[in-house]
Order: sequence, then C-alpha cells, then structure tokens
Amino acid sequence: MTATLNLTDPIFTDENAAREHLETIRWPDGPVCPHCGSTGESATKLGGKSHRPGLYQCNACREPFTVKMGSIMESSHISYRKWALAFHLMASSKKGMSAHQLHRMLGVTYKTAWFLAHRIREAMREISPDALGGEGKFVEADETFTGGKAKNRAYTAPPPKEAVMALVERGGKVRSFHVPEVTSTTLKPIIVDAIAKDSHFITDESGVYWEVGEQFASHRTVVHSIGEYVRGDAHTNTIEGYFSIFKRGIYGVYHHVSQQHLKRYLGEFDFRYNERIALGVTDAQRAAKAIKGAAGKRLTYRPASGAEPSRA
Repeated sequence: MTATLNLTDPIFTDENAAREHLETIRWPDGPVCPHCGSTGESATKLGGKSHRPGLYQCNACREPFTVKMGSIMESSHISYRKWALAFHLMASSKKGMSAHQLHRMLGVTYKTAWFLAHRIREAMREISPDALGGEGKFVEADETFTGGKAKNRAYTAPPPKEAVMALVERGGKVRSFHVPEVTSTTLKPIIVDAIAKDSHFITDESGVYWEVGEQFASHRTVVHSIGEYVRGDAHTNTIEGYFSIFKRGIYGVYHHVSQQHLKRYLGEFDFRYNERIALGVTDAQRAAKAIKGAAGKRLTYRPASGAEPSRA
C-alpha cells in the first residue's frame, strides 16, 4: 500500500484490483460471511461466466456474499474502484471533499456523490471511543459557532448559528459535539463521560465549565477577555487550532452544512484529526482505517422522512 495518494494506482482504475484491495483490508485473514460470521476457508469463491467477480458462497449457511455486504457499501451499484477512490479522497483531503467535487471526479450524479460521502462519514464514525486524557495529561475544552454569516445575503436571512463543543487531548485525539446550546446543563454530561477523571482540564474563563471542572485532577483557565492566551500550561491553543481547520473546511469547501447533518461533518473532521500525519498515520493508512470502519454499519436513504439518511 502506497503512503500517498496516486491516482494512477490500479486500485483506482481497475475493477478487480480495487475489489481485491477492499477484500484485503476488510478480510485480512480470509473472507468473513456477513450472514453467519463464518471465517477463513469456510467460503468458496464462485467463478465462471454465470457469477459476477468477487462473489463468495458460505460453506456453513450456503448464502452468497461479496465484500460490499455487511458494510456501508451494501446494496450499492457504485463500482469497487469508485468506492476505493472516494475513500482515499475523503481521507486524504485535510479540509474535506465536497459532493460536487466527488461528482466530477467519480463520474456519478451529484445525488449519488452526496449520499456516498455521507456513507463514508458513517464509516469514519468512532464506536465506543476510549476516554480522553488520563494521569498527567491535559484536555482542552472550548466551544464555537458555525453558520449564521450574513455576508453576500442581500435578500435572505442568514441561517441560524449552530453550537459546537469540542474536547482535545494535547498530542492526542479530539471529540466534537453538535449541542443545542452552550450551557453547563448541556455540556456537563458530555464532558464527564468523555474525559478521564485524573486529567488536567483546561478551558477559557466561561462559567459553563466551573462546576464540572471540579471533578478533574485540576481545572486551569485562561482569561481571553483581558488578552490572556497562555499562562504556563494553561491555554486553549490546541482546540482553537482544530476549530480553524474545521471552519476552513465548512466555509471554504462545503460552504454550508445543515443542522441535521452537522454531526456527520464533525465526525469526518474528528477522524482525520485523530488519524493525522503527526501521529504517524499516512493518507493510505487513514483511508484503510475508514474502509475497516465501514464494517457492520449501514446508512439507508428514506425519502419519506426527508433527506436525512438513517442508520440501519
């Protein structure tokens, strides 16, 4: 697997190479039946003109399957090479990849590209993440708002601002949340659940953190209102750096993110930050982790309930 994205790589141009690439990542120890969970040599690869390439039959339950089944790729008619390229593009683009750009690069409709991107964001979503911080470690917390800009809106009102709160472990991972409002009542349960109690908690002077800060090894603050940004170990520069990447992506690439989908975009930016080059993860390794994350997840489109994809 190459360390950087090379658009001439066979996995992006040849259907069989792309399928084998996905199989190697999803099934490093051999095919796994999505119907009964049988592994290894319990599946037979079906060949001949009467079977499509990549079709297996489980010797235990006798059901057919492919590498797409049991993942966010299931029931998709998008080719293997386009799935492989989409995973790599979204994993390697620091500020994101718009559905319009995917639509042009993959040669699919805009609607297909939009839904494909949401499926990949679902694959990037971390399940049961470990607590941030720990003994001797620092976790920063801060909040920001996205949307609501009135610039270039001569005749329409700007969309409402949406609140985002994020927690970042210095030198480690980030976890961000779309919250209805920035209050101690809203933020406290999130913070308590996400951060190890023996961590050093760092925030600005906002009163929403005062009470919950007492539950950690220490709570240190910086007072931005008087121009203080660093005092010893107390600063929120790490989390503000994450917010700068997130906002450049939202305003420069996606331009607008709806309230109902904001949580998915946060998951996408969290994933790339948590699997960044500074932590020793290459673009190809990041894409592979996203492909592995596709297993066991489904995202279906239900027109009756509007444009919101639902997890199945």
